[in-house]
Amino acid sequence: MANKIFIDSDVVIDFFTDRAPFANPASEIFELNEQGKIQLYLSAASINNIYYIVRRFLGHKSTLKVVEELVEMTEIVGTSKKEILQALKNDFKDFEDSIQYSCALTIKGLEVILTRNIKDYKNSEIAVFTPENYLKTKNE
Repeated sequence: MANKIFIDSDVVIDFFTDRAPFANPASEIFELNEQGKIQLYLSAASINNIYYIVRRFLGHKSTLKVVEELVEMTEIVGTSKKEILQALKNDFKDFEDSIQYSCALTIKGLEVILTRNIKDYKNSEIAVFTPENYLKTKNE
């Protein structure tokens, strides 16, 4: 069975906008997902943020295609009142990350959260890695 990985929106944005120097590790993560070696999970709350930022790089129509592709290649975890209330209790400085973390907590068997902003997840009970560090652990 594939490793279950929750992916923060910054990694998704790096991948779809080819944002240097972060695009290559993000691409490797999506490649592992495509190969079935990992299963990527994403918060539904992240989709709007991803659309908003990627649209500035690619425009509206291309970004809608990106969102469609993203939904096809990942598992989307819902954001309900329960996750929002949990996010308010998480003691995270960044509320968006707190929501994402609350969503990650709902995934049974989740192994890792991938983000470029590890410090934002310092209170996480789930292992948190940058894509680069995660890939190093996979290659050891």
